[in-house]
Amino acid sequence: MPKFATKSEGRIAGPAFSQVSDLRNALADHWPEYMIEAAGLGIFMIVAAISDAILEHPGSFVREAISNPLERRVFMGLAMGLTVIALIYSPWGRRSGAHLNPAVTLSFFRLGKVMPWDAVFYILAQFLGGLLGLLIVVPFIGKALADPRVDYVVTIPGSAGPVIAFIAEFLMSFGLMSVVLIASNNRHMARLTGLFAGLLLLVYITVEAPYSGMSINPARTLASALPARVWTAIWIYFTAPPLGMLAAAEVFVRMSRTPEAICAKLYHDQFTRCIFRCGYARAAAQKQRAVTSGA
Repeated sequence: MPKFATKSEGRIAGPAFSQVSDLRNALADHWPEYMIEAAGLGIFMIVAAISDAILEHPGSFVREAISNPLERRVFMGLAMGLTVIALIYSPWGRRSGAHLNPAVTLSFFRLGKVMPWDAVFYILAQFLGGLLGLLIVVPFIGKALADPRVDYVVTIPGSAGPVIAFIAEFLMSFGLMSVVLIASNNRHMARLTGLFAGLLLLVYITVEAPYSGMSINPARTLASALPARVWTAIWIYFTAPPLGMLAAAEVFVRMSRTPEAICAKLYHDQFTRCIFRCGYARAAAQKQRAVTSGA
């Protein structure tokens, strides 16, 4: 009887110990990437808050100078698109892969490029970083952020209603992830992936923002919803972006000639560490083994 209990405990404790060990290893080895993801979305939210306050607050001279809402959205799109491009190509972005979005991380996890604990900590870091980024600017422009015209840059459905907002968020998310996967897995376009993502964000903000507020990012939406205490149709922003990006990943798997994504980074720099199940690293290792065996 004692022997049987020991075996049973071994069968239960073995996988549990492995999970704990994997968690500890992930935290010990990959914490810089987690911190970068938090900082990246934090910077994104800081720029979003300041830009929206400048462009939309009724007391802003910029808003008085640019009376056309479409023109103001163009400038907002430029600010956010350039921010995303800068983050993707920065040394930090090259290190973490610049997901900056739980839906992006989930999609690369689905494609087998991100390890489970890395996916968990990336997503936690993105949610925490986005919220902290917005809270950082509150002491400086809190009154402007609280104004109803700005309202902490919340994302809520427009006058067309929640159904249209959901469809818009799904389609935008599908489009963004499709562009990222197609570009990053094409050797001629891979270096341009960040530019494509930033330009697409510019277009989305300019054209679509009146319909859903233009989120495509659950962490970005929650970062605004918490201090604003606005929960209007928040389910849209927690469902449509992941579903849209996961759908894009499925289409990529089924239609691509090489259904395996090369890497989970939006811009892969061969001189920067990669913590993912990276096709570039595997190819380099195979090449090295070939050279060694040939020698």
